[in-house]
Amino acid sequence: MRIDHKLSRVQIDSFEISDELVFRYFDSLLEAEREAALMRAIRIGVLAQMEDRFSSFLAKTTDDLGVQLENLKLLFDLKQEVFHKTAIKGVAAENDILQFLEEYIALRGLGDVVSLTGTSKGLLKNNKTGDIMAFVGGESGGRKIAIECKFDKSIKLGDIDSPDIGSNKYDTAWGQLLEASVNREANASIIVFDKTLADASIQKVVDGVSYVEGIGFICIIDYESGNYHNLAVAYMLARGLALRKEGKTVEVEFVNMLIQRLLKDIRDVQGIEGLVRNNIKNNQQILKSIEKSLLSIEFNQKYLAKYLEDGILGKQDLLDFYQREDIRTQYKLIAKKIEQDDYSL
Repeated sequence: MRIDHKLSRVQIDSFEISDELVFRYFDSLLEAEREAALMRAIRIGVLAQMEDRFSSFLAKTTDDLGVQLENLKLLFDLKQEVFHKTAIKGVAAENDILQFLEEYIALRGLGDVVSLTGTSKGLLKNNKTGDIMAFVGGESGGRKIAIECKFDKSIKLGDIDSPDIGSNKYDTAWGQLLEASVNREANASIIVFDKTLADASIQKVVDGVSYVEGIGFICIIDYESGNYHNLAVAYMLARGLALRKEGKTVEVEFVNMLIQRLLKDIRDVQGIEGLVRNNIKNNQQILKSIEKSLLSIEFNQKYLAKYLEDGILGKQDLLDFYQREDIRTQYKLIAKKIEQDDYSL
């Protein structure tokens, strides 16, 4: 790289980058569009680096540059509506799911190891199915769980009896579960959908988590709200399946019945938690109202006592009484303290 100060120019003779996100973005463009897109990306990247607040920067961008960079914005703000429209949503979601599993495994003290594998080929030829691998009890444990993340509305439920023999596509929930298990030589598998992107055929049959006999679990999470409870359930069940002793059979209906009872209990707890949190907020509002009234009483008493003592309130007194700046400032401090008090569950 050379910097030409006279011409205010940066010159790069040979440039190459190996990055999946960058590759996917430029691969989605027409060849004639790529050079201009690269120039825009560099300029916007520099501006973002200077501002050091990428999301804020994009919010301020009013021309077509903001639209062009919706894909990149997803990496920094995955909860935006654009999440549904970009090709990199799966990559970003895989990282979030991996992080959740790492934290969950650590919290439960399981000793499992999870890693991203979606960019590496597995046992099947040129096949990368199985985005995340979980090694039960550690990498030397021998038992493995393959996890496929499908944030794609085109994926239907499917079943083992009705593949489309006229097509080379086997992208159904059943097919992907089985493929991930074989490709990663796993003892159990999980396929994860987001509730806003799961096909109707899946949502109709899968109420949070469902067991597919001999293969694994279909799981639906609420990605945008960060609710991964169903994944936690699916993971623990898949873990039990992976650790199952040889020759032990599993009754599908019984497993799914237990899953539904477990999910019902989780929903009940979430409902109670929501009520408690709402009560906390209501109690905070009540506390603030009480403090405001107490401050107002004290303030009014002060000016009443002054009037009774002096027999008069000057113009400055009347202005201060009208504006009430003293108690406004005090109230803000008290309200802030109430909000900052630790009411976490």
